[in-house]
Amino acid sequence: MKVNRSKYQLVVSHVTDRIQSEEYQKGDRIPSINEFRSTYNLSRDTVFAGLRELMSKGIIDSNHGVGYFVTSTKPSSNHHIFLLFNELNEFKEDLFNSFSAAVGSSATVDLYFHNYNRRVFETLISDSNNKYTDYVIMSGKFEGIEPLLETLSGRVFLLDHFHPELTGKYSSVAQNFEKDTYEALVSASDQIRKYKRIFMVQKEEKEPLERYDGLKSFCSQYGFGHDYLSNTEGRKIVPGDLFIVVKDRDLVDLLKQAALQELDPGKDFGIISYNDTPLKELLAGGITTLSTDFKLMGQTMSELIETRTVCTVENPWKLNVRKSL
Repeated sequence: MKVNRSKYQLVVSHVTDRIQSEEYQKGDRIPSINEFRSTYNLSRDTVFAGLRELMSKGIIDSNHGVGYFVTSTKPSSNHHIFLLFNELNEFKEDLFNSFSAAVGSSATVDLYFHNYNRRVFETLISDSNNKYTDYVIMSGKFEGIEPLLETLSGRVFLLDHFHPELTGKYSSVAQNFEKDTYEALVSASDQIRKYKRIFMVQKEEKEPLERYDGLKSFCSQYGFGHDYLSNTEGRKIVPGDLFIVVKDRDLVDLLKQAALQELDPGKDFGIISYNDTPLKELLAGGITTLSTDFKLMGQTMSELIETRTVCTVENPWKLNVRKSL
């Protein structure tokens, strides 16, 4: 679509000026496309470009059969951001708070969740089209998402999960799950030598398998046995085993089972838990954690939004070695 940008600003200014003068209130109907065409002698495409910019900033919305109406009388920000997370937990809350603080008053942020449901994921993205200037999307393991992303009217950014097939097309800040796991285990190889087998514990349908690839690379290099478990519920602990757990439920199950068998974490068996929390510093004398810096991830994403070039950023990892290892 070729549009004269100076002309479509007539549509934008028509609405924003009347909002500023309080002629338009929230919920008021604005002129139709044909009315704008007649008033300003514009093409249909030019009018629609102006309306699309107003929608992307959250100033107006459309209702089929009714037309366009004012949804916000607040001064428009530089960025109106659609932020889509896979789920809400303590780590994602840190990420959201960090990102919101970093973009500051120059942006408005609307947060959504797809909870690993592909249909919800696609519906939320489709319904958001033409309503935002920027789309920050945490897709998780969903594959084949490029055709959907290409439909979006604003700039698209990928968060947390790396999609190699999209490198160079969209900016991203993400974890490198395979590399992070391998490098973290190598960094703690002296502490890990006392164990015989290493188990990766995570639910396959939600979590990245690249973590297990990193574990397999480490075990191949250092001569450890390894296996993959979906959970630890009801599993008897064999002394000499090291468990790498993702979900806190599995961590609790391990600690309960250790108490039943009178085994000591860090002495009889080992635990590494993904994603650090203050509680893990104290639990069972200290749980070793492998964690990305979610606060830094939020800050980095805010910087990418202000960067015009496409950038691919790996978020750094940190291994906090405590008693459980």
